[in-house]
Amino acid sequence: MDLSQIRKKIDEFDRKIISLLNDRTRLVLEVGKMKEKSGREVYAPEREVEIYQRIDEVGSEGPLPKGALKSIYREIMSASLALEKTPTISYLGPEATFTHLASLSKFGSSVRYVPALSIYEVFREVEQKRADYGVIPVENSIEGAVSHSLDMFVDSDLKICSEILFSISHNLMSNSDLKSIRRVYSNPQVFGQCRMWLESNLPRVELIETSSTTAAAQRAQKEDASAAIASKLAATIYNLPILAEGIQDFAQNVTRFLVISRQIPPATRKDKTSMVVSVKDKIGALYEMLYPIRRYGINMTKIESRPSKKKAWDYYFYIDFEGHVENPKVKKMLREIETKVKFLKVLGSYPASAAKET
Repeated sequence: MDLSQIRKKIDEFDRKIISLLNDRTRLVLEVGKMKEKSGREVYAPEREVEIYQRIDEVGSEGPLPKGALKSIYREIMSASLALEKTPTISYLGPEATFTHLASLSKFGSSVRYVPALSIYEVFREVEQKRADYGVIPVENSIEGAVSHSLDMFVDSDLKICSEILFSISHNLMSNSDLKSIRRVYSNPQVFGQCRMWLESNLPRVELIETSSTTAAAQRAQKEDASAAIASKLAATIYNLPILAEGIQDFAQNVTRFLVISRQIPPATRKDKTSMVVSVKDKIGALYEMLYPIRRYGINMTKIESRPSKKKAWDYYFYIDFEGHVENPKVKKMLREIETKVKFLKVLGSYPASAAKET
């Protein structure tokens, strides 16, 4: 076939694809009506997982990479959500922060995004039903937990319904050349993730903390001899040349984000549950609390302690483990733990992320 014949064939396939997408969307709208009648959320993490798993199973049949297929389907699902009911996503802003990018990687471009000034505000927006979902950072593979995110869960009734593992790449950007830079702006956690690079390449510059990487880019754009460490999207928006890419100290720099909502989604084949507990003030209390996890053969994937801020030397323990809260074995384990602690709260059960978004 010559070029025109190949293109004609492509056009035929495009017509079929569009027709099939419209047929699929009509079925999605029927599902949306059923969700509305039953009071279920429009975003279904368990269904999202099924679709991505199917792509993993059948995606190897052709030349299109699985990652590209998932990106295509992310936008198909985003457009479908918007037709059912355009969800509002509150995220720790402003625009072009890594939380914004992680939100886009989860929900696509067809939903409504509203930046929030703080993690507290994200929770408030969802609690007051001004937003359907919220996206917050909870931990970084280099710098550890985002403590304020953990603290917010103690008093909030919101639940974790999904998680995002997002690869973070930090970039130095400035209107000045590297030798002229006298100050660098960025978020405190970002400085921690780029400490070695900064000491090696800009040892005598002033490091100035900002509320976000986007705020850093805004400052650097207006000042001479100033730079920011931020995302490539921020560099594009604020027209800042990138002087150095990927300056984080470790290549595997991943931040975990949580999606918060008002409901816990149904179980999938591979789930994770998060809970917070406060143990009694006695010898062996922590061991007693953890023993049922071992007894029932549950795999604990994380434990993090935080001061309760209510009493000196009183701590909350944030625990992640494999399994869904509706699993009979998990239910028995939780009931047993509850008899041994002062306080127990399930923060959510949600599909476990197996791969990092980029």
